[in-house]
Amino acid sequence: MTLLLDTHVVLWWRVNSPRLKRAVRDAIATSELVWVSAASGWEVSIKRALGKLELSQPFASMVAASDFVELPIRLAHAEEIAALPPHHTDPFDRMLIAQARVERATIVTHDRQFGQYDVPTIWV
Repeated sequence: MTLLLDTHVVLWWRVNSPRLKRAVRDAIATSELVWVSAASGWEVSIKRALGKLELSQPFASMVAASDFVELPIRLAHAEEIAALPPHHTDPFDRMLIAQARVERATIVTHDRQFGQYDVPTIWV
């Protein structure tokens, strides 16, 4: 199975948060491929610049230390956003949904709005 982690899932994974259920942790740990979108890096950078998020190390280092793989944003991902109904207005989340659809990945998230889209999801 190929997973695409929502931004908060990456952060919770790194701090071993109890918010991640054992079944979710196991799914991440045993997945063939775990992606983290460049959109998540962008989101984290904005939140850090606004003082809404503090990290002990760079986000890219956190991703690499977890053996996750960066998923770049491609034009096919951007074009897929046009096909999405406007259920969710967060641009970062819409990109994750589009990427999951294009790449046929399962999203791991706590955000229930993702359920309004035709994308496989593992709920945290």
